[in-house]
Amino acid sequence: MSEYKSVQKGSLKLKGVSLPSKKKKKKNKEMKRLEEQVLTSENEEGTKKAYVDKRTPAQMAFDKIQEKRQMERILKKASKTHKRRVEDFNRHLDTLTEHYDIPKVSWTK
Repeated sequence: MSEYKSVQKGSLKLKGVSLPSKKKKKKNKEMKRLEEQVLTSENEEGTKKAYVDKRTPAQMAFDKIQEKRQMERILKKASKTHKRRVEDFNRHLDTLTEHYDIPKVSWTK
C-alpha cells in the first residue's frame, strides 16, 4: 500500500484555467434602486393614457358576435337541469341502432 501514498487526491488542476472566484454580494443600493423604480412606475400609471383600440371595425363586430353567441350557448345549457339532460340523452340512445349486440343466429330456422 505504500506505492499509493504518493498519489494526489482531489480534483485535477488544468493549466490556463483559473479557479472561479466567489461573486461579491450586492449591497442595498440595488434594492433601493428597485424600490424607487416601483414607486415611480406607480406614479406614472395614474398619468398614462387610456388603452387605444387598434382593431378594425370588422374585428370588433366579429368579437361582439362571438360574445353574443357564447352567451346564448351558456344560457341554453343553463336552462336544462342535469336530470332533464340525462333523460334527453337516454332518449337519444334508445333511437340509435345497437351495433354491439350479439345477433341471434339460429341453425334450425
